[in-house]
Amino acid sequence: MHIPVRMRPWLAVALSLTMLALPNCTSKTEKCELNPEVAKIAVSVQVERLEKPYFQIKTPADAEQFIKQHPLFARQFLQSSQYPPGMLGATLARLATNTELRKLGYQADTTFQTDKLNVELKQLFQHIKYYFPDFQIPPVKTFVSGLSQDLSVSDSLLVISTDFFIGPKAAWRPKVPQYILRRYTKPHALPMVALSISSKYNQKQTTNQTMLGEMVQFGKALYFAEKVLPCTPDSLLIGYTNKEIAGVAFNEGKIWAYFIEKNLLYNTAPFTIQKYVGERPNIPEIDKTCPGRVGAWVGWQIVRKYMAEHPNVTLKQLMAEKNAQHILNDSKYRPKPRRAER
Repeated sequence: MHIPVRMRPWLAVALSLTMLALPNCTSKTEKCELNPEVAKIAVSVQVERLEKPYFQIKTPADAEQFIKQHPLFARQFLQSSQYPPGMLGATLARLATNTELRKLGYQADTTFQTDKLNVELKQLFQHIKYYFPDFQIPPVKTFVSGLSQDLSVSDSLLVISTDFFIGPKAAWRPKVPQYILRRYTKPHALPMVALSISSKYNQKQTTNQTMLGEMVQFGKALYFAEKVLPCTPDSLLIGYTNKEIAGVAFNEGKIWAYFIEKNLLYNTAPFTIQKYVGERPNIPEIDKTCPGRVGAWVGWQIVRKYMAEHPNVTLKQLMAEKNAQHILNDSKYRPKPRRAER
């Protein structure tokens, strides 16, 4: 099917409608009250802040004791088995006594208050258990990794490297492109955790994956995140700026028409899929102001439409559905370019 599309810079038009197009917590007021059924779910969360004992390390011997006291953390997060005897302890002692890292650790400690983090994680885990009763809550640790790893999420352990999420005032910041760096702030931490946990349930076709398959896969992850973090703005869930959210929402029909016109949905070339679904600062093939990962955003809208059309489908059933074509067909997703743009 061929749909002619005229693409032009969109943000100037979209920004005038930002307050209308931009989903935020204000527009989700009815969802921001904790569902009584969710609130009844018994969840025990006690975040262990490992920064304090870590920065008490003065010698390799102290570090070895720290490793022995936290064996699961050492094995899973520090990858202790990858080090020759004594090397990990020496490395930890060197880092823990580094003046600049200690400064970063202080900033991380003041950015993340333990009590608030406990409450936020408790509500996240309550929502996950509401939809997935068999979900086992892992022990939660925070740590200052020296910007080596932002998160580690598994069934047995969740580690948040608080130094990644301090924000623009941090003494050191992750060495990543600016369009990714802006997502390393405190409000983005829990959405990243939720997206990571979603992979435990998010089933996908493992062979002959198409761009549509990848789009819907990411869309299911984002839908999972919005359900378990119902008060979180879309911009935080996907890591877009407010301007980008306004732009893609206003131009949804044009983006979809571009995908159809270029026969992209069933393309299986990894490079092409990455171009529209993966990390990029923008997608000039569509428009110079079109943000990267727009295919993931469209996949999210497809999933939302599918769930709106099928209110009896549970989140668990959605995440188990591997057939992206089925989700697209049954979603009746057919956004059209806005007439005002002609």
